Amino acid sequence: MTMPTRRQFLGKTVTATAALAATPVAGLAPDPPAVSQATTTIVSLCGAWKFQVDAAAVGPPTGAWLDVDVPHTWQVDGIHTDYRGVAWYRREFDAPAAWRNAAVRIEFEAVFHTATVWVNGQKAGEHVRKGYTAFQFDITPLLRWDRSNTIAVRVDNAFNEHMLPRGRSSDWANDGGIFRPVQLLVTPKTFIDQLYVDAVPDLGSGDAALTITAHCRNVATTPWVGTLALRVIDEGTGRVVLTRADPAKLTLKADTDQTVTAKVRLPDAKRWHFDSPHLYRLEAAIDNGRKSHHLEATFGVRRFEVKAGGFHLNGEPVRLMGVERMAGSHPNFGMAEPTDWIEHDCRDLQQLNCVFTRVHWPQDKRVLDYCDRHGILVQSEVPTWGSDTFQGMGTEPDIDIMANGLEQLREMIARDRNHPSVVVWGLCNEIGGQTPAAYRFAERMLHEAKALDPGRLCTYASHSLDHTPERDVARLMDFIEANEYIGTWAPGTARDVGPFLDTLHAAFPGKPLVISEYGYCACTPDRPEGDSQRIDVLRSHTAAYRTRGFVGGVIFFCYNDYRTHVGDRGVGVLKQRVHGVVDVYGRVKPSYEVLRQESSAVESLSVESQENVFQVRLKARNDIPAHTLRGYVLSSVLYGQGDVPVEQQEVSIPDVAPGQAVTVAVGFTQPGAPLRVQFDVRRPTRISTYTLDWKP
Repeated sequence: MTMPTRRQFLGKTVTATAALAATPVAGLAPDPPAVSQATTTIVSLCGAWKFQVDAAAVGPPTGAWLDVDVPHTWQVDGIHTDYRGVAWYRREFDAPAAWRNAAVRIEFEAVFHTATVWVNGQKAGEHVRKGYTAFQFDITPLLRWDRSNTIAVRVDNAFNEHMLPRGRSSDWANDGGIFRPVQLLVTPKTFIDQLYVDAVPDLGSGDAALTITAHCRNVATTPWVGTLALRVIDEGTGRVVLTRADPAKLTLKADTDQTVTAKVRLPDAKRWHFDSPHLYRLEAAIDNGRKSHHLEATFGVRRFEVKAGGFHLNGEPVRLMGVERMAGSHPNFGMAEPTDWIEHDCRDLQQLNCVFTRVHWPQDKRVLDYCDRHGILVQSEVPTWGSDTFQGMGTEPDIDIMANGLEQLREMIARDRNHPSVVVWGLCNEIGGQTPAAYRFAERMLHEAKALDPGRLCTYASHSLDHTPERDVARLMDFIEANEYIGTWAPGTARDVGPFLDTLHAAFPGKPLVISEYGYCACTPDRPEGDSQRIDVLRSHTAAYRTRGFVGGVIFFCYNDYRTHVGDRGVGVLKQRVHGVVDVYGRVKPSYEVLRQESSAVESLSVESQENVFQVRLKARNDIPAHTLRGYVLSSVLYGQGDVPVEQQEVSIPDVAPGQAVTVAVGFTQPGAPLRVQFDVRRPTRISTYTLDWKP
């Protein structure tokens, strides 16, 4: 099915389909010239804005405005921490005369949860009750050339019963504001609006089948006739690996869209994997001899599928482990996270050996870009949380809730489907999947997701599988997800985990099971904070999962203590739930290192030494997590007198299949007995996955 353009979310569109041919570049022939140099001009509107709350919701305030920096959320401003309602943002920008013949769009990457935008006092558009997806408006007709222009944005983050998350049902920070970047997009009046790439490896030939979809728009008052050309560049080498044979002819009537589809083969494709996150860059250009436009999209070649009751990545069986991060939890930033903090947390996930995670709502694209480039599999989710979502409904979900869920799903897929890291669409979380309205909602969401993006797996995180699991809407999904809190939120002890898993396997014998959440929350008076209890749950429950081969993945909840309006600890900006291996400021707890050890695909290292020559035996796990260790290295540092590092050696580790062991030799040249040696197994991404500190 053809993907919708962003414009289709705002109004009627005209769509056509055309075929396009492309051919690979053979051998070491010189690179062809770039298809076009007329790229989109991006003008950041981040930085200084004016801000004021509007508690009476009567219109733009007349009093003094506060100075804020966008991205911004007022929930961390101190005086507005507990305010939920209407607020206003305002700023000015210049529109140079050179833009007179251009199309100018304003793009907000996310505003929570409802935004109405005016330019120079005229309404540009609104994005209603969808707080985590991007949107844009064409503001060309509203601009004043060669002078100052004013943007005003009305934002509402009041709890709302007609959207997802519904009312107060969610358990995370509902931070209001323009909390992700905003920018102007300046292009010719005929431009490429969006590129989609589905890249599936042919595991037999080594090639990849690419389906490329280019959405082109003509907002001019006259028709446009020209061509569209494509090429693909290997981001690792910078080499062009695919280019067009003949540009496709393209005709767009005034004020219409056209969708152009190409099906081509990429020879000798390098596959994307969490241990080798290889990326390609697609360049597309339209040109009619006078005007041209060039747009790029990054993608990876990979296949993540369910086969023989388990997960396979690029044809190889994998059992996965990871941890979930709750964004927006640092009290200084809230949901308006700066890039360096996003990268700080994502690096931590890597250090924790996280190769598989889920998120409760569509993420900042900087998060997904990081996962693309560093190798983390992601389940991205529509923010449908809690049984209260369908409270008071009969056999069908309310029309407004169903429509809002479908709109958020469409916008999430439209924005994020190129990311190779995104391998699963999550449809909802803990909705009570055996009640009629919830069942019907998830069923319709599944149908829509498969229509829009048939190549990706879909599921939902269930907490209603403890009785009659076969009646749960989980039965319709590609695989089963269960939030397992036996001994914490649910009664029982660690001894009850195994029988619970067996019950699920009996109900769904052909599908892998993912534990989508487990952990320890100090969230009630009878469960005080104690990191030792978190460690005990982590070890004992993971041990039960490992003995069941049908468990395809587990996700510990969670990485961080997290800010939430239903928090039972702290006040104001520090209202939170204590659930993580780091606190809200990122301070590491003892459970951090335990999670790192449990999440490593290396089961053990053992060392035998003879003077300064060491035989190091590595054994790979055969349970969870389990995958072939390919391209790993052993980095070793020798420490001498005074605990001074004096020599480093690095040796390659042969490929190690799950459950197998290999021995590698490490020799040092420094004379004398070492004080100690630190052995560090590193993934191909250079991230340490297992560390052993050896002493004689």
